[in-house]
Amino acid sequence: MESPPERIFRSKLPDIDIPHHLSLPQYCFEHVAEFADRPCLVQSNGKNYTFAEVELFSRRIATGFSQLGIEKGDVVMLLLPNCVEFVLLFLGLAIRGAAATTCNPFYTAQEIAKQVNGSRAKLIITQAAFSEKLTEVADAAYHSFEVMTTDNEAHPKYLHFSLLTEADESKCPQVDIHPDDVVALPYSSGTTGLPKGVMLTHKSLIASIAQQVDGENPNIYMNPDDVVLCVLPMFHIYSLNTVLLCSLRIGASIVVMTKFEIVALLEVIQRFKVTIAPLVPPIVLALAKNPVVEKYDLSSVRMLMSGAAPLGKDLEASFQARVPQAVIGQGYGMTEAGPVLAMCLAFAKEPFAVKAGACGTVVRNAEVKIIDPETGASLSYNEPGEICIRGAQIMKGYVGDPEATANTIDKEGFLHTGDIGLIEDDDEEIFIVDRVKEIIKFKGFQVPPAELEAILLSHTAIVDAACVPKKDEVAGEVPVAFVVRAHNADISATSIREFVAKQVVFYKKLHEVYFVEAIPKSPSGKILRKELKLRLEQM
Repeated sequence: MESPPERIFRSKLPDIDIPHHLSLPQYCFEHVAEFADRPCLVQSNGKNYTFAEVELFSRRIATGFSQLGIEKGDVVMLLLPNCVEFVLLFLGLAIRGAAATTCNPFYTAQEIAKQVNGSRAKLIITQAAFSEKLTEVADAAYHSFEVMTTDNEAHPKYLHFSLLTEADESKCPQVDIHPDDVVALPYSSGTTGLPKGVMLTHKSLIASIAQQVDGENPNIYMNPDDVVLCVLPMFHIYSLNTVLLCSLRIGASIVVMTKFEIVALLEVIQRFKVTIAPLVPPIVLALAKNPVVEKYDLSSVRMLMSGAAPLGKDLEASFQARVPQAVIGQGYGMTEAGPVLAMCLAFAKEPFAVKAGACGTVVRNAEVKIIDPETGASLSYNEPGEICIRGAQIMKGYVGDPEATANTIDKEGFLHTGDIGLIEDDDEEIFIVDRVKEIIKFKGFQVPPAELEAILLSHTAIVDAACVPKKDEVAGEVPVAFVVRAHNADISATSIREFVAKQVVFYKKLHEVYFVEAIPKSPSGKILRKELKLRLEQM
């Protein structure tokens, strides 16, 4: 008996032509002459840059990279918070044909070293405040690398950013960039395991941007009069793609904030008349609940985009009550998917009505299928299963890890997300209902259980361990650990938490430690996390 044909879901918007013959910078700056003198990068306490200046400095920096010996195909780590330099460096690397591996500057030396080794970064560019960790990183690295700082004053030990900005852009060498060349190498844990380098190409990022903002009726209607808030970290693909690159393509101004602090955020929205606010649920929660919000004028905001984690209906309603004029909606993505899989059609130029809690409909020029996680059978409307997506926007693969790539992208080219969702038959909106993948989401940041478990098992007093998410109103989820102590070991939950905290960035710290006699496992040795989550619910 023949199996039924696969049910493929597509966007309600028509497909568009995507210019894959261009490089990412060529695509982003394709229409720059139309808004060359308009503000591109806006800082609350620093120099502003027009689109013409951003394009010029990007070429100048590309020339500087060439003179430093950075060649096509090389990788440079951007260990930076949100700043103008991040933008110029990313674009300069893209023009040079090199790739940027973006890294959280608050990572510990051990975490940075793992990414340096995995990406084979030749150069780390950072601020002096984060450079103290780099001696330890160098000790743990498998290869040598150079360091550059972007501060106004040069660091006595390292190269300085001025080496790039003072280059002659007229001498920028021509580079033959292929659509499949890697331009960004963010790190993600995918559906399981340790963080891996996600190879995003010029083609994949152009496709993702076009799916969002190109066409006669763009999924996200942005225009050159828009002012886009950039408070989410650009080392995260959500901000890099949907905030920075989409704004560059359209000619919208980008207000760059180094970090989130609620009063500073409100002042920026009021002062610069922000019209588009891409946020994550914890920031939406702060804006919905904090009484200080009532003191500020948020009437300029016409669009609030939430992503990186689900936004609950109640929270959405609470925020809507404070900014009634704004359209509020969600997107759904995954670094490996380039990253956007679905986007709220209320943001379109010709908007559609949407349901609260939905994370959008599939983007244009892409195909989604819902499969039974056990059998792999294709499912239809209203049947929950694993979400899989195919299209030009998905990753090329994991760097140096063909096995993990093959486990994520099947032979038909569908990327398996590890998320359980369904597509409703009336409006074809996607609802996330569960997660197959093991990853813990703390305020939208990834916390890989395998990484924490490896640290725990390095402790001489621990013989086995497992980490799972615990629900939290503010963070969404927090990591907790179940630990089996060695025989006669005298160790406390507090000391274990401190042991882990010294080795990880703040959002990976354990919030609770529970001692157990054994970790539940399948006959094949796989941790039965559902059993541990059930124990948490019963506590």
